[in-house]
Amino acid sequence: MARAATTSDIFNAIAEAQRRDILVYLAPRERHVSDIVGTSGLSQPSVSKHLRVLRHVGLVVARRDGRQMFYRTNADAIRPLHEWTGIFQQYWRHQLTRVKARAEQKGKS
Repeated sequence: MARAATTSDIFNAIAEAQRRDILVYLAPRERHVSDIVGTSGLSQPSVSKHLRVLRHVGLVVARRDGRQMFYRTNADAIRPLHEWTGIFQQYWRHQLTRVKARAEQKGKS
């Protein structure tokens, strides 16, 4: 099966670690593109490319103020990711319970 282009699918878009880092950085508040460049360790063209992909899939919203661009995370677009990962929350709880039970059994031995 062919893989969807990163520019059209949110799951493929966030498969790139730098894009996830940008989303995390933008989560608390809107940021200027130079702030993203300064903290990411990436070049400005690279940050712009990642932002373009994130904007295309709707995970990031841009606002222009004169000649400057500001970006923020689009929480509504992230909801499907949250809901999808929530499917596995029960599994994670089950695994944690198993690990704790094993640790308790080892402590009693």
